[in-house]
Amino acid sequence: MKKLITFLERLEEKKIYYKLNKVRDAIMVEIAIPGERWEVEFFADGNVEVEKFISNAEILGEEELEQLFLDCD
Repeated sequence: MKKLITFLERLEEKKIYYKLNKVRDAIMVEIAIPGERWEVEFFADGNVEVEKFISNAEILGEEELEQLFLDCD
């Protein structure tokens, strides 16, 4: 729990926006910064997992929205 609190305090010091969520048996911190989205999971056993999603900076049109639903079939 201390790791999570310390991490959240650091985000707040830098004024980095985050959301908290419960996923599986962990607390997930979802972070959005320009061009990136991070998912940081803090588990009860002290383990921390980090996943980063980095934009390729390609801007797509509205027609791309339909692809979202096609990809989820």
